[in-house]
Amino acid sequence: MPTHTQPSRARRAAMSLVHQPRRRQDWNGLSAAEILARNPPGKTAPLVVLAILIDLFNKQHAARHKEVSFKTRQERANFLRRFYRDLKHKAGFATLPDPRNLGQRHIQAMVTLWQREGLAPATIQTYLSFLRALAQWLGKHGLVRKPQHYGLTRDEFERHAASGQDKSWAARRIDIDALIDKIGAYDQHIGAALKLMRTLGIRRKEAIMFRPHQCVVPFEATGLSPQKRKADTYARIKNGSKGGRERFIALDTPERLAAIEHARQVAATQDAHIGNPAHELKQAMRRFDYVMEKFGITKKQLGVTAHGLRHEVLINQFETLTGAAAPVRGGTKPPATLDRRARQEVAELAGHSRKRASTAYLGGVQMRQHRRKSDPAGDA
Repeated sequence: MPTHTQPSRARRAAMSLVHQPRRRQDWNGLSAAEILARNPPGKTAPLVVLAILIDLFNKQHAARHKEVSFKTRQERANFLRRFYRDLKHKAGFATLPDPRNLGQRHIQAMVTLWQREGLAPATIQTYLSFLRALAQWLGKHGLVRKPQHYGLTRDEFERHAASGQDKSWAARRIDIDALIDKIGAYDQHIGAALKLMRTLGIRRKEAIMFRPHQCVVPFEATGLSPQKRKADTYARIKNGSKGGRERFIALDTPERLAAIEHARQVAATQDAHIGNPAHELKQAMRRFDYVMEKFGITKKQLGVTAHGLRHEVLINQFETLTGAAAPVRGGTKPPATLDRRARQEVAELAGHSRKRASTAYLGGVQMRQHRRKSDPAGDA
């Protein structure tokens, strides 16, 4: 893709202000507590105080010492503003409370409203997590209670994210490499992107944006500890869904090295992306989707999507590390220590920090138990 398709410096600055406003000049040298003290309750409009809190804290993760993605910042800020509007216009509070004076009665009233409106329990759980972040910004860590306190049962609000189906292409008995070669003959850019997805387990957007000449680095450039070294070279991947966070994938197999070499042959220049240089990013992603549909790579036709290649890599990685079939393929659980270590590695390969994210690809213990109960004979 040509570099002119990237946002200008001014455009990037404007975009960043949507998610993370610049610190105001009149705040220079002041702590958050001092800034809030300048805007005492009763003298500053509640929505003004809320805007100050968003400006000060919205980039912070609610539970960890890290920043959240731009998407989370925007969703959280939009929700908090809407929450305050709804307190007055839907919940009937004639006087809006200063955020520092937000109480249980306000939260309970809104939860009752959400339930009456038919919002999904998982959505209400998300809203409570946003309010919990607001409370933590103010040092009121116990303000927002657990969902059960507001009348939600665990079965209602818990997200059952464990994959219940093997979404890999192999599960559909597709000749993966032959199909990718056929697509590559039709569109070399899409074919190269699929080869990267097939070997590295990266997302569609990550594959399209990958720069094969620039984004292959020696191990020493990764910042990983020596104990984690698996190869001499690594692919640097800019995360397509986590605010641009980077991760490094070891080029530790002939298949991965071959996919990188093929990508380099397709990318015309040293700074080129895998996507067609005539296309902007949105055009390249639409082209990708068009080609997938043309070759039947949809749930309706072949029963798989391009994302299934990511599942393929992550499931295979787990099975290589443990020597056992993944739960989603009916495997029995390996020793606990080995299972935890393998799941953590799979999660990191996928671009997640938490081990439990691996269940979305591998399945979990509960699914094994369910299969045994529903089919006592097992896989036989």
